[in-house]
Order: sequence, then structure tokens, then C-alpha cells
Amino acid sequence: MNLDERQRAYLGALGIDIWVSRAAVPMAASASAPVTTAEPLVEAHADAVETGVSQMDWPQLRQAVAACTLCDLYKTRTQTVFGVGKQNADWLFIGEAPGADEDRQGEPFVGRAGQLLNNMIIAVGLRREQVFIANILKCRPPNNRDPQVKEARSCGPYLRRQIELLKPRIIVTLGRIAAQNLLQTETPIGKLRGREYEYEDTAIPVVATYHPAYLLRSPGQKRKAWEDLQLAMRLVKNK
Repeated sequence: MNLDERQRAYLGALGIDIWVSRAAVPMAASASAPVTTAEPLVEAHADAVETGVSQMDWPQLRQAVAACTLCDLYKTRTQTVFGVGKQNADWLFIGEAPGADEDRQGEPFVGRAGQLLNNMIIAVGLRREQVFIANILKCRPPNNRDPQVKEARSCGPYLRRQIELLKPRIIVTLGRIAAQNLLQTETPIGKLRGREYEYEDTAIPVVATYHPAYLLRSPGQKRKAWEDLQLAMRLVKNK
């Protein structure tokens, strides 16, 4: 693979040597618990929301996310984090959820993890403003805990609509949670990475790699992340 000088420089900054069904999860309950209509009403509301979201354009979708109260995260967020980037980008990067800095700034992947992601993007020959960056969740979970099933399900229609509007040529998931949610699997990220997948019933290829925050903690894994990005570049080139 041919790399220009800028790509080589950023790979150096990454520390890499350069060589030539939607099933509801049941709540635990006793056999004698009374039957209520609460869950069907919640499901009906979720279905109605998904139907409406599927018809939205970019401005409508952004407004819907900003006003969302489908799960309890709206009670603790500073603001929603819709996503940033080019609205017809070939590359879509998906993380798990906003952190404290993202919650304050309203933009995904800021801080040190964001700087590393920027370097990863430049390493494939692009700039941050040429791709689109989003998360599984649009609101920050308290104390940066992992997203809950209900939260990811509530945000699902928003991300699906973003993908429908973008029509990206490649999706790169960043970290275990993003990969497992998008691909609907419980397979560990170490076994998911290094292979090509397909998003739902589309022909959009998906490549899973490590989260930039993990790479900052485990710099020895950067070589594997670069291999994943090389795979993504090959898939884009061959589409």
C-alpha cells in the first residue's frame, strides 16, 4: 500500500513502524406477577418513534435527537451529541457513547482519544471533516458506564437513519460496545477485528477495531488497529 509523506508522519505519531431482530430483554419477575399494559405501550411508542425517524432529513433528525426523552439519560445530560462531519461521507466511524468532555462540548471524540482518532483518520488519507463520526448513544451515561440495552435500543433508530442518509462506503466501529451493538453479537472485540462484516441488510461493509481510549492505555495494540484500517481502505477501494 502506497503512503504519502503526511500519512507516514501520522503513522509515526501513532507509534506504528512502517513496513514497505430487535428482541426485548425480559425483566426478571415472579410467575405470579400481575400482567400490565406498560411494556406494550412502551414498545408501541418506540415503534411509532422509529417509523417517524425513518422519514426524517438531517435537520429534522438533529432536532429529534436534541429533544429526545426515550430513556432516562436525558435527565442527566448537558446536551445530546448528534455526531459531526460530512453528511455524504464515505467513511463512518462509530464509538460507544459521549464522555464528560463530549457531553460539555456536544461533539464526539474530543480530548486525547479524539486526537488519536484524528491521527487514525489522517493515516487513511482523510481529515476529520471529510468523515462522519457518531456514537451508539447520543447522551452520556452517568460516570461513563457502559450503555444499557434499553438505552442502545432507544438510540438505534437515530443511528440507523444517520446511516441511511449518509450511505457510507465503509463503517468502522471503535471498541467492543460499538461493534457488539452494531453487529448484534456478544463476540469479544479481539475476535471481531480483522474481518469484514456487513451492516444489517445493506451491502455496507463494517470493520471493527479498538477504541482510541483503549489504544492510549495499550499502545502495543496500535499495530492491530492499523491493520484494521488497512482492511477498511481495501474494502473502500474495491467497492
